[in-house]
Amino acid sequence: MSGDALEDNLLLDHDILALSDEGDASSDEHDPMSAQSEGLEEPESSKTPNLLQNDKKRKRREKEREKFKEKKKRKLAANESGFERSIADQSPQDLAEYLSALQAKAFPKMSAIELGDLHIPCPSPLSTFFSFAAPSTHCFPAHSIADTSIWTGPRTLDNLVDFVVKVLPNLRLRLSQRSKTSGAPTLIFVAGAALRVVDVTRVLKDNKLRGEKGGEVAKLFAKHFKLAEHVTYLRRTKVGSAVGTPGRIGKLLCETDALTVSALSHIILDVSFRDAKKRSMLDIPETRDEVFKTVLGAPKVLQAIKEGKIQVVLF
Repeated sequence: MSGDALEDNLLLDHDILALSDEGDASSDEHDPMSAQSEGLEEPESSKTPNLLQNDKKRKRREKEREKFKEKKKRKLAANESGFERSIADQSPQDLAEYLSALQAKAFPKMSAIELGDLHIPCPSPLSTFFSFAAPSTHCFPAHSIADTSIWTGPRTLDNLVDFVVKVLPNLRLRLSQRSKTSGAPTLIFVAGAALRVVDVTRVLKDNKLRGEKGGEVAKLFAKHFKLAEHVTYLRRTKVGSAVGTPGRIGKLLCETDALTVSALSHIILDVSFRDAKKRSMLDIPETRDEVFKTVLGAPKVLQAIKEGKIQVVLF
């Protein structure tokens, strides 16, 4: 083979190599494995089912973490004063809706119209405005649910006396006055359990509420006391406050004439207290039903509430 032929072949080989290199580079541009190796994201449509499932799990975990952070942030904001806010901190209108929802659970077979007859009335802010602006042409009842939003502290028994003094001054005045009729309290305090009744009774005996002339504080629950014993006690005792469980107070209101509402101005529901299972009195079906059926639902009580003679207070 001649030297010229050899040189031509060598040149040809270089051309082939150059063309081969260009082809490799071009193929790399379209090679998904090559793109992945350089850190480029693989198109969604080309991902395998396993990769898609992993992506969904990852996105779900991220959303859950965000929800947890947001929930924690809200809880910290609610607790910035150092205590957990109570359901009772809401406006009367919001509390009316809250009680209506629970009332529907207590009477599951009732229609909306029937439930409406049992609702605790609470006028809207606009209605309240008109009642003051033009009393001669508009007649709206006073709030049947007390507005306690001015109270910013915790709703515990340590603060109950101060709560009544600050938020319910009219009640405090009435509690300090001498009772005129046996078994006719000015306050009924409804608590979920016997031990809680004992603790509340002790607090309501404070002289800051009763003064020198205030009536007795009745302690009403079924444990250790027969209904007949309470009937006898109330018929011979002038009480200013009656503290009891929904079951016993309900029986006294609906089945006897020993506990009357002639002087009753306030019913306090102990909704902020939580038991060992973190349940309020209205979270427990049995006590919730008794509250709405035999206490607030007692005919003479419901009538007085609608007439504006009794205010319901959530503590």
